[in-house]
This record gives sequence, C-alpha cells and structure tokens, in this order.
Amino acid sequence: MVVLGILIVFASVILLFLLFYLFIFLRDPERGVPIGDNIVAPADGKVIKVIKLENISEMKIEKGVLGKIKTLVSDTCKEGYLITIMMDIFNVHVQRAPVEGKVISTKYVNGSFKNAVYGDKFENGLLNEKNEIIIENRKIGKIKVIQIAGIVARRIVCFVRKNQKINKGQKIGMIKFGSQVCVIFPDKVKLSVKEGDNVKAGETVLGMI
Repeated sequence: MVVLGILIVFASVILLFLLFYLFIFLRDPERGVPIGDNIVAPADGKVIKVIKLENISEMKIEKGVLGKIKTLVSDTCKEGYLITIMMDIFNVHVQRAPVEGKVISTKYVNGSFKNAVYGDKFENGLLNEKNEIIIENRKIGKIKVIQIAGIVARRIVCFVRKNQKINKGQKIGMIKFGSQVCVIFPDKVKLSVKEGDNVKAGETVLGMI
C-alpha cells in the first residue's frame, strides 16, 4: 500500500508538470501589435535594466549570479540603449520581432566554461548560451535582439534566417525554461518604459521616434 501511494504521488507530480509545460509554458497567445514608428518588446517579462550606451564597442551582460554573456554594440549602433527583460516560468517564452525590417544576421553561441587560467579576465567563468538577431529597420536603423538561456544547456530556438523580411510582432524564436532577452537600439528612439515595468512581446511599446 505504501509503495502504491508513493507511485500515485509520483505519477501525479509528473502529470502536473506535463500539464504546466504544455498549457502554461508553451502557450502562445495572439498579440495586438501597435502600428507606427515604434519598437515593441521582444519578450514577455519584467524590465530589469535600462542602460544608456555611449561610445561602447562591446559589453558584458550578467545573467543571475554566475552567468554572463558578452556582445558587440558597435555592430548595431554607436550610441543607444540596452534593455534587459527577465522572464519567469509563468511568462510566455516566445520572442517576437521588435520592428519590421530585414534580418541582417543571426549568430548562435553555445554556453561554455572558460578556464580561469587561460584567456583574458573578461572571458573567465561561465558563459550562457545566446543567440543574436540583428534586424534593420528603414527608419530606426539596426536593432539587436539577444536571446539568453541557461548556462551551458542548449535551449534556444531561432525561427528566422539571414536576409529574411519580417513584420513587427512576428515570432522570431523561443527560449525554453529560465531565460532573459536583451534588445539594443539607437538613441534616436524615445524610451517609453523604465526599470520595473512589465512588458508583453509584440505588444508593449519600448520606445518611438
């Protein structure tokens, strides 16, 4: 009887997890994409950082206590903004294009561990898996979306490819499990959000020109 009870509890936990994964985590609701010359959020979640970028060629982005990535800024804009959106397990994990335009490039990098004895200090330690998508918009310029997943594990899916034309709010990828998304864009955009704001992918306006 005791063993049967344990098996029932175990099976119930597995079933609840599968139901949560299928109906909560993998849900993909329709979004009302705003018209006009604006940038919409590429991901659901909370804005945890808004950073003004001035004459920075590359920078390090922290994820959690241990994780981090590094990214070029100069391939997107000379001066601009970086907004980091943190997702929890209850957020929709599908990413959407912040603007309409043409995909200039996509760049996927595995998560890895850099030996503290080798390499420069910037690269030492744990590096998260990431995927970078650069989109060029006719009026705004280049916008970079960075999908960031957990350390080492490969959990990022990209739905777009180089030279593809995409619409604002179009689905461009998905990150499985805990994750965050960053977006970099030129400073000609007037910000509409601040740290602590909750945003929805393809719907919430981050800024406009």
